Formats: sequence, C-alpha cells, structure tokens
Amino acid sequence: MKKILLFASGAGSNVENIIQYFKNKEDVAIAGVFSNNPEAKVLEKAQAHQVPTTVFNRAELNEGAVLQQIRKIQPDLIVLAGFLWKMPEAIVHEYPNQIINIHPALLPKYGGKGMYGMKVHQAILDNNEKETGITIHYVNEQYDEGEFILQQAVNIEDCKSPEEIAAKVHQLEHIHFPQIIEKLLITNP
Repeated sequence: MKKILLFASGAGSNVENIIQYFKNKEDVAIAGVFSNNPEAKVLEKAQAHQVPTTVFNRAELNEGAVLQQIRKIQPDLIVLAGFLWKMPEAIVHEYPNQIINIHPALLPKYGGKGMYGMKVHQAILDNNEKETGITIHYVNEQYDEGEFILQQAVNIEDCKSPEEIAAKVHQLEHIHFPQIIEKLLITNP
C-alpha cells in the first residue's frame, strides 16, 4: 500500500480532486491532510472523505514536531497542493525526491516567495502573457526551484481577468496532478 500525505493551506480543490482520484484504488491511501491554517476549507473537505487532518503552526513545522508526525505516517510521497509555507530543510533532506509541489504558472516565471494563487494570475494578466500553465516539481530548499516533473501550458489570450486565468489553470491542475502522483508512486519503489 502506497501512502500519500497532502499539505494545503486553503480551499483544497486540488486535495479533494486527488482524494477522489485515488478513492477506488486499492493500492494507494491518502494518509492525511496537514494544514497550517485552522480555518482552511481543505480540512472540511478532507474530513468529509474520512481523511485524517492535522493542523500545525510555524514553530511546530520548523522545530521538528511536524517531521515527527510525518515519520509516524511513513508516506511514500508528500504532496504540496496549495501549501503556502516553505518546507524546512530537515523535512526536505529526510525525504529527497519524495516531496512534490504544483505551481500555477510556467516556472521559472512567476515563482518564488509571495507568488501564489491570484497573485500569480494577476501578474500574468498585468504582463499580457499569451499563455500560462502549471509546473509540477520536486521540492528543494528554495521556493519553486526544484527539478521540474511536468509543465503544461494553456492559451489565455481570451482571458480578461485573473479569475478566468485561474479557471483554465485549475483545469490543468485537476487533470495532470493526480496522474503525475500516480506515476511517481509506480516508478518509485
């Protein structure tokens, strides 16, 4: 049985999509959803699917308490799905090439600290980009600088708002993120 541990900070549309994708796969379990935001809608979504949730603060993340909880779960893959904090080096080093993130743009453009969600889409709109997309990448010690696993582009010339861009990007995320997770679980013994 392969175990996925999800980290999220917000609404959790990707988390819910991943849970649904793996719901009937007998060889994969969603071991939990961890969040730094006690008000995050993702917690309700996880609980509605009987997935255990854990809420933590910055001190617990940075001082090892979260790492201890991860060790107890022994996940095969840690998936950041809208998680807004940087993973501490201790976790990154203990789980090399086992932590992945999805970014709502074609990195290296529009990445780095503070570039998330609507901020990314607004910057893309402000710069009159003709396309954007998603980047799924391994997590290292820097924001959005880990090795790319997949990039997928979408034309946004018809988009007039960051919300319209977000809708197109969410479609890409929901198609590709669970597929990449499944592929990584199969290829990583």
